[in-house]
Amino acid sequence: MLMRTDPFREFDRLAQQVFGSTTRPAAMQMDAYRSGDELVVHFDLPGIDPETIELDVERHVLNVRAERRSQAPHDAEMIAAERPTGTFTRQLFLGDTLDTERIDASYDAGVLTLRIPVAEEAKPRRIQITGGKKQLGS
Repeated sequence: MLMRTDPFREFDRLAQQVFGSTTRPAAMQMDAYRSGDELVVHFDLPGIDPETIELDVERHVLNVRAERRSQAPHDAEMIAAERPTGTFTRQLFLGDTLDTERIDASYDAGVLTLRIPVAEEAKPRRIQITGGKKQLGS
């Protein structure tokens, strides 16, 4: 049996019983970087059922929502409950330079990965200069 003394754990347990929720915030950690012509975002979502992950984009705001349910039976007496459960959310404000119509999402080994291409009109392009030689005597 696991034994541990933590006065704050007892306070959290009591608050959860009284208010029906945990006092600890549910965090969704992420990394984001640009690689070539795409923005890559990784969200840490260990233990999440992929069926509970929801992604939507509205006016360049990306909303990520996921839910982790407790695996303990409903009538079980919890000895330790350190893994956060509940709903996790995160919002990202995407710039106009990203193509939100072509977002690719995958989930593997507890990591949700989004690949968002840079919009064609935002990519650097070479501008051809036209003109001729200046004619003398004109």
